[in-house]
Amino acid sequence: MTTAFPAELVLNNARMVLADEVIQGSLRVVDGHIAEIGSVSASGTDLEGDYLIPGLVELHTDHLETHYAPRPRVRWNPVAAVQAHDAQIAASGITTVLDAIRVGTDEHADVGLDESRILAGAIGAGTRAGRLRAEHHVHLRCEVSAPDCLESFLQVMDDPQVRLASLMDHAPGQRQFVKEEVYKSYYQGKLKLSDAALEEFTTRRNIESQTFAGRHRRAIADLCQSRGIVLASHDDATSDHVEEAVTLGTHIAEFPTTLDAARASREAGMAILMGGPNVVRGSSHSGNVSARALAAADLLDIISSDYIPFSMLQAAFALADGPEGVSLPKAVQLVTKRPAAAIGFDDRGEIAVGKRADLVHLRIEDGIPIVLTVWRQGRRVV
Repeated sequence: MTTAFPAELVLNNARMVLADEVIQGSLRVVDGHIAEIGSVSASGTDLEGDYLIPGLVELHTDHLETHYAPRPRVRWNPVAAVQAHDAQIAASGITTVLDAIRVGTDEHADVGLDESRILAGAIGAGTRAGRLRAEHHVHLRCEVSAPDCLESFLQVMDDPQVRLASLMDHAPGQRQFVKEEVYKSYYQGKLKLSDAALEEFTTRRNIESQTFAGRHRRAIADLCQSRGIVLASHDDATSDHVEEAVTLGTHIAEFPTTLDAARASREAGMAILMGGPNVVRGSSHSGNVSARALAAADLLDIISSDYIPFSMLQAAFALADGPEGVSLPKAVQLVTKRPAAAIGFDDRGEIAVGKRADLVHLRIEDGIPIVLTVWRQGRRVV
C-alpha cells in the first residue's frame, strides 16, 4: 500500500468520541493529521451520524501465530500469514499493533524462536514495502523459565521493531497457575498427556522455573532499560509479584490474575492491561479475576485483543453499555489513548487537532460495533 497522504480529507455529520466527550460535527484532515474539528466545509464524506473514534492501539496480540501455524505441523507462507493477520487487525479498527513474538521455548508453543524471527522479518518486509494496512511493531513475550530465554532475547533485542517486552512464567504454581491442580488439568487436556507423562512434565517445568526464572527476569529487565524497551509484567497474582515487577522497572501490568495484584499495580503506578475476551465474556477463561470487576473498581487502564482482534472494539462498547459506570469516552480511551501513552506514542490515540488522523468509522447494529471505514494517517485502509 502506498504511504502517500491525501492532500485533504473531510468527514461530516460524525458522532465523534473525543477524550472527554461525544460531539456531533465535522473533521478535516490535512497531510495525515487532524487539522480542524467542528464546522468545516459542507463538501466531503457524510458519515450519517455514525460514530467516529480514534484508531485502536493494540499492545498484546498472539493472533499472528494462528495464521502462520493454523494446525499442528502446518506452516503457512510467512508473508501471506502477515498479510492475512494485518487485514484482520485493520478490519477490527486497529491502526497500531504490537505483534507478540515468542522468546524462550514454551511448553505449549507450536512456534519456536527461529520461526518467530521469520515472522518478525516478514512484518519488517511488509512495513518497508508499504503493503500493510496497520502500523506494526514487535512485542517480545519472554518465557523466563525457559532455559533458552535469555539467549533467545539477545538475538532479537536490537531489532528496531521491538517496543515492548513482557516477562512471563507459565510453570506450575506460578502466576496464572498458582493452583497446581489447575495447571495440570489445563495442560493434560491441551497436550494429551498420560498421568505419568504429566507428572514428569510438571516436575521438569518446576525445576526450570526455579533454575532460570529469577536470573532471566533481572537480565532481560536490565537489557530493556538500556535500550528503551518498555517492560511489562504478566499474570501477577500477589503483592510480592508486583513488588518484584517494580524493582525491575516495569511500566505495564499485563493480565493481573487477582484484585489484590491489580490494586498493588495501581498503587505502584503501573498501567493495568486486561484482555478484551475477558471483558466480552464477563470472566476469565482460566478462572482469574474478571476484567469487568477491575473496570468497576477503576483498576483498568488498557484493553488488549489478546487472541481475538475484534474483541478490543467490542469490549470498549460493551463496557460503555454495561453496569460498571464507564462512560463511552473513557471506554474508548482504554483501547486508544491509554495504550498509546503507555508505549510512548504521544502522536495518536485521540481525536484532537495535531494528532495523527488514525480514525475508525462505525455504527452499532444488534449491539455490536460494525467497522465501516478505517483511515491511517488520513489514508483509507479499510
